Formats: sequence, structure tokens, C-alpha cells
Amino acid sequence: MNGKKVSILVIGAGGRSTIYAKLVKLISDKAEIVGVAEPREFFRNRIADEHNVPQKYRFADWKEAASLPKFADAVIIGTQDRMHVEPAEAFAELGYHILIEKPLAPDIEGCYRIVAAAERHHVMLEVCHVMRYAEYTGILRRIINSGAIGEITSIQHLEPVGHWRYAHSYVRGNWNREDKSSNVLLAKSIHDLDWISFIMQKSCTAISSFGSLMFFKRENMPEGAAERCLDCKLAESCPYYAPGFYLKRLKEGHIDNYLESVTDTLTPESIMEAMRSGPYGRCVFACDNDVADHQVVNMEFDGGATACFSLVGCSQYRDRQTIIFGTHGEISCDGNKIVVYSYLRECTSEINIEPDNGTVTKHHGGGDKGCLEAFVDAVRNNDPSLILSDGEVSLESHLMVFAAEASRKYRKLINMAEWRFYQ
Repeated sequence: MNGKKVSILVIGAGGRSTIYAKLVKLISDKAEIVGVAEPREFFRNRIADEHNVPQKYRFADWKEAASLPKFADAVIIGTQDRMHVEPAEAFAELGYHILIEKPLAPDIEGCYRIVAAAERHHVMLEVCHVMRYAEYTGILRRIINSGAIGEITSIQHLEPVGHWRYAHSYVRGNWNREDKSSNVLLAKSIHDLDWISFIMQKSCTAISSFGSLMFFKRENMPEGAAERCLDCKLAESCPYYAPGFYLKRLKEGHIDNYLESVTDTLTPESIMEAMRSGPYGRCVFACDNDVADHQVVNMEFDGGATACFSLVGCSQYRDRQTIIFGTHGEISCDGNKIVVYSYLRECTSEINIEPDNGTVTKHHGGGDKGCLEAFVDAVRNNDPSLILSDGEVSLESHLMVFAAEASRKYRKLINMAEWRFYQ
């Protein structure tokens, strides 16, 4: 297929698929979108119109697309977490190569089903662990593999989710309940456990975790607060006052998934109506959320190296922060700058990374772009080695998350060899 455009069918036209659709437009010499399946007309037609998709390949249900003979080389599956397994199995059977948003599924059985379907039908599967493909990740790996810091002994990795981002997605939004989506570690931070494993380049041998829903619950509702923000007398003193946040983003021109989750008509009037009646106008202490708002995960790897990951919902939004400790030196990084310190020379060297400027090519430090391009090139060249996050790799990352959640819930250390065996 080398030299031929990869034709792509998009399943689910929400925020993540919209990003990939924009990126496909930027590599139009290599790939094109030829079909879209999405129940919401506005989102379906937005991608379809941008890519001149014929009406016959615009579907309200992915099953309509799957009922036709194969008409594309590949499929991007960007549906909600609990809606991945069925379309993945169906399109694998039809012979489509699959790019699928993480997590694969909210349970290990679903994860195995997707990977098994891809293997059974001999199609390529790439999971969107986009941090593997970020520019700074590649630089970090080259520094580590050069021996500049010796052997890794420990990694500290922090994800400050951001108080507003957490409230939007995990208190009021689509990922606020395990029975609707998944636990927060799987939904938000499988990125991070996967990335730590990728940096460590060794298998995880043991894992433990602590965390809980500590703050965003009804018993912490201030006296005098109302069920909805618009009815609340405490708006001026509340950092989670919803109308102010969404109207400010609209006024400043930040048209993104935050606003489009609230309403597909981006006007002040529509936003205010959503605040009166929709889920995003609820008090953060009066929602039906049940996922943890903070969590730590401790990991041991082959050879004895350790890692500690912290997810923090109540935080200032900023880049992830990492320190990698080695036997000869250490590396500090935040996605924008990498600082290498040598124990022998007692000096530092810095590498500046082009910052995220808000453009689609810089999402996740360029990881979204790198992820899509790796998939397209793998399909074009029939070369699965170009994929850094195939099914086997992703299963291991999912197993780590499921083990961490078991440790958190049952307060026990998980031996990963035993965990893999019993799963």
C-alpha cells in the first residue's frame, strides 16, 4: 500500500475523534476520512462536511457502517469507554485496521476480547497511549538509553488534573461514575502508568495504591449552598461556580470539548439554559459521582526499580511533572523542558521542548499527531513495528491499572505475576 492514501472510517465523532480528524486533514497526502458514524447530527456532519464525506457514508449508528461490505482501510474508534468492544470486534472481522481510544474497555474481559479479535482477523491494532508518541518522550528515551543517568532506580510522576478539568469530567461529566464509564485511574491516568512502564523499559512486578473520593461529596456541601449553581448564594466564593467558567471560555474564544460537552449551540443563552437544566450546572457537592478525586500508585519493576504516580483532582492545571532518578544522574521534565543533572560533574544541561501552543499538532506534546501518523504509516507500509502501543503492550498497561484499583479497594499489595496468571 506504500504511496496509497489510507482511507479511514470514524466511529464516534466526539472530542478525541475530532482531534484525529483535524490531524488527518494535515496529512492529506497519506490519509483521508471516507465515513463517519455518530448519533449526534451536529458532530457527525461537522467531521463529514470538513472531509467531504458522501451522504451514503454518514451513519447515525456504527452498525449501519458495519452492515456494509468493507469500504475503508482502517477505523478510528472514539466512542465512550463502554462502547468500544462491539464495534472493535465487528470491524476487525471485516478486516479494518483499528486505531482505538484508551481505555480499551472498563474491564479486563473486554480488553482481551478486542485484542483477540484483532489477532484472530490479522488486523493491526493501535491503542491511543499518546504520551508514548510525544516529542519529549522520544528525547527522554534517547537520553536514558545513552547511559547519561546510568540505571533508573526510581521515578516520581505527578499528574495535576486541574480543579476545573476534574470537576467538569469526573464530578459533573461523562466519567463521574464507574458504572457509566470506568474508575478515574483507567479513564484519566492509564496514559501515565503506560508511560512510566515505557520509560522504565521493564515489567512491573508489584503494585499498591491508595486513594478515595474525599472532597466532592454531599457532606462537604457548604451551608447555604444550592443544588444548582444558578440558584446558589455562594457563587462569588466558590471556585467551582459553573456559569462563570463556561461563559468565560466562550468569551475568550476557547471553543473546545469543555463547551461542546455542555451544548452544541455555542451562545451565552444556550450555555445558561444548560446551567439551568443540564448536568454541568450542578453543584459539585450535589452530583452522583463516585470516582476517586485523588490517588497514588506505587510500582516495583524487574530488578528492583520503583515508581510513584500521583493523580490529583484538586490542583492548579499544569503539565505533568516527572523526576527520573538514576545511578549516575537524574532527569527532571514537565513536557516543556528537560533538565539532566550529572552526579559526577555536578552540573545540569537543559533541553527546551516546543510548548503546547493550543494547536491540534501539539496536543499531548505532539503525542496525538505522532500516534496517528504511526498508525497511518504502519497501514500504508504494512509494517506493525511502527506502532509503539499495540494490543499486547496495551493489555499490560490495563492490567497494571486493574491491579492498582484492586489494591486501592481491597487495601492489599498485588503481585503482578499472580495477577497476570489469574486474569
